[in-house]
Formats: sequence, C-alpha cells, structure tokens
Amino acid sequence: MKKILAVLIILLLFGCSNKEELFSKEAEATNVEKVEKSATLLQEEALESVDESLPEDETVVSVQKEPLYRINPTSWAVEPIGDANQKVVLLTIDDAPDKYALEMANTLKFLGVKAIFFVNGHFIDTEEEAKVLKQIHDLGFPIGNHTYSHSHLAELTEKEQYREIVSLNDRVEKIIGERPKFFRAPFGENTDVSRKIAAKEKMVMMNWTYGYDWVPEFQSKDAITEIMVNSPFLHNGANLLMHDRKWTNDALADIVRGFEGKGYQIVDTDLIKTLN
Repeated sequence: MKKILAVLIILLLFGCSNKEELFSKEAEATNVEKVEKSATLLQEEALESVDESLPEDETVVSVQKEPLYRINPTSWAVEPIGDANQKVVLLTIDDAPDKYALEMANTLKFLGVKAIFFVNGHFIDTEEEAKVLKQIHDLGFPIGNHTYSHSHLAELTEKEQYREIVSLNDRVEKIIGERPKFFRAPFGENTDVSRKIAAKEKMVMMNWTYGYDWVPEFQSKDAITEIMVNSPFLHNGANLLMHDRKWTNDALADIVRGFEGKGYQIVDTDLIKTLN
C-alpha cells in the first residue's frame, strides 16, 4: 500500500512538472507570436509609409531646377526670368569633341561653372570619340546639336537638312541617353527648314552674341583672353561663342576668371528654359 501511494505521489509530481513546462512553453509561444505580430504590423506600417511617399510606378522622380533664364530668339542673349541676376554671360563651345573639349570640360568643372558643348556628328563616329562625349556629359555639361557634318544648311535639300540634324540627335541619344535640348546651325545660318526641325525636335535655337577664336589675330592664349573679356560687345546676358581649339583651351580659365573679375556670373546652363 505504501509503495502504491509513493508511486502515485511521484506520478502526480511528474504530471505537475509537465503541466508547468507545458504552460511555460505555451506562454513562450504566445509571447513569440505577439512579438511576431507586432513586428509584422510595424513592417506593414513602414511599407505603407514608403508606398505613400513614392509615385505609383515606384520610381523616384528627380527634382528639376526652375528655369531662371531664356534665350532671346532675336538677339540670342540670355534674358533673366523674374528677378534673376542680370549680370551674367553664357559660355558655349562649338565643334566638340574634337581635340580639346574634354580638357575644357574638366577645366570648367574645376572652376565650378557650366557651358553648352555643341557637337558635330563626324567627331563622335567612333567608339573612342563616343566615350569622350559621354565623359563630357557625365561631368554635368549639356550637349547641343551642331549638325552632323557642319555643312551650310542653305545649300542642302530639305531631306539632307533633316538627316544632318535628326541623325545627330539619334547618335547623341544613343551615347548619353538623352537628346540635345539646344540647336546651333553651322555658321549661324538657319533656314526655314532647320527652324521647323528644331521645333519638332524640341530644341531651343541658339546663335551667339560674339566670338573671335577663329580669327587669325586672336589665335593665341593672350589675344583671345583679352578680346573675349574686354570686347565692346560684352553686355549683360552675352552669349559667348568659343570653339574646341588649342588657344581657346589654353585661355579658358583666364577667360572665366576675367568675366568673374568684372562681376559677371557664368550662367548655370541647367537654369535655361528649354522646350521639353
């Protein structure tokens, strides 16, 4: 009888121990479940917060700068919109990227100023030339259309003018991922056809206010610096024409500093109003 009683006590104690362990495990499981539910709710709330802050297509839209300047279609000068600084000049570099354009871009980048690089198609025919153009663009400089072969547009047929302009836009887009926003006709000679094509391609037409670096007497560093900075045609909003030339490349830093020394600000090209 005593043995049976002892066995019953042992079984009772063992059962209580198992129940306590079972209750402990159940409590632990309940706590884990609560933690998991809380974590899930927090995660869902966080995702909802992110979803609300993103566009429906789940892409981040880059912020565009509000334009502060426009190009005057008659004088080709840079005009302020509203209260923007009037004492500015615009730098443009034609016939790029031949030999010095990338070095010029690096100089401007170092100086913290912008310029529009107007390119010719025959300078970006090869893969190596294309890489140079891509580097200029990646440095933050806009690429303008200066036609494929730099021919006199007035001497070409309508179809030839179309090929000169649009084929270059196609080539530039293939290289840098976007089409040019500015158009400059070779020798500044626009036609009715080129105007229509530029409008259809959503490019701002742009000639210039003054430039000198193709004139023999200004084909040295000192000469081109002096005439660019002290030209009688210098005024607020001047649209400055330069080229991918050795003497212009050599003088570029001095030209920029010369304008800044006179109190002129170099226009940020991202602030110029475009058609797209």
